[in-house]
Amino acid sequence: MTDWDSLPFDEEALQEYLTALYQDQVQVKAVHKIRDKVAKEESLKGFGYGDPLLIEFSHNGLAERVVFHTMSSDRFGHQRPSDRARNLLLDHATYNKLPRHAPSLDVGAFQPEGELLSLGDAGEFFHLTQFVPGQPYAHDLQRIADNGRLGRGDEEKAVALADYLAEVHALKHEAPTRYQRCIRDLLGHGEGIMGMLDAYPPDSAVAPPARLEEIEKRCVEWRWRIKGYDQRLSQVHGDFHPWNILFQEEGTFTLLDRSRGEWGEPADDVTAMSINYILFSLRSYGELTGPFFRLYHLFWERYLEKTEDEELLAVIQPFYAWRGLVVAHPVWYPSLSDSVREKLFRFIERVLDVDKCNPERVNDYLQ
Repeated sequence: MTDWDSLPFDEEALQEYLTALYQDQVQVKAVHKIRDKVAKEESLKGFGYGDPLLIEFSHNGLAERVVFHTMSSDRFGHQRPSDRARNLLLDHATYNKLPRHAPSLDVGAFQPEGELLSLGDAGEFFHLTQFVPGQPYAHDLQRIADNGRLGRGDEEKAVALADYLAEVHALKHEAPTRYQRCIRDLLGHGEGIMGMLDAYPPDSAVAPPARLEEIEKRCVEWRWRIKGYDQRLSQVHGDFHPWNILFQEEGTFTLLDRSRGEWGEPADDVTAMSINYILFSLRSYGELTGPFFRLYHLFWERYLEKTEDEELLAVIQPFYAWRGLVVAHPVWYPSLSDSVREKLFRFIERVLDVDKCNPERVNDYLQ
């Protein structure tokens, strides 16, 4: 039974909104908090930017399921209502342009009394997407960690993800200022490097302020080093990590939560995925080894084979620093041990030291 008192709208307001959107009388059946259904594999991730709702309804004899997204105020550059509105408007504008992404159906806002309306007197915004069935790729990685071995289809999935990124990144765009914006946001955005650094607790044993300050300085140096590589501006997803990839039973996959715009640096997507092979392996083995070593190298080898983008290895360093700061973060991943966090910080610092990142040397960067 739906607990309407816990929701940001009442049944009548939701029903009126969906009826207008679908131009057909809608009957709402149930509303569920998706986080209540999260499996234990996702308990590793302790924070997200919203609390999505699954809405089940029918119209004209058809059963429908959609996902209702909102954003709350947080320290990662979403303090102002306009910050949150920007993200949701950008989501709606870009989701339907990316192959295999969950479709965006609408974007709207709450009025002060709780009505769900278009943007005339906008308060907080919301975002509606089509529900897509499937299991997050993170479930596969946790299963591999639990079993200590690869299962059927695991190698094929890593290859398929690399192939997908190669295809997406093949679409280039000539817009130098957009590439500069991408690199600037990598550092200065609330969800970027500086936002992550500001959110570390000041009493962290692994990441005291002096260590974070030094990382920030080195990342600023990297910004000036790579911001002129505007010929690399490509179509990107922007948050290509295992919780945003749903695999269906037939081996196909669908993407969720495209972020940070339509165009960016391919290193963003490559690091978002590959850092997780490192993370899951560190949690299980203390280094990159075993089944995760295999997946990491399969992913990298296939991507470089398909793209021939050796230049990537000369610009990827601050993107690995960013993704390392995310997965080492006690807010985002509260259950990690200090030893794992320490190795992730060593990885960040040593990758920032090298002129050309070598995927074969991950364990050297961790030591």
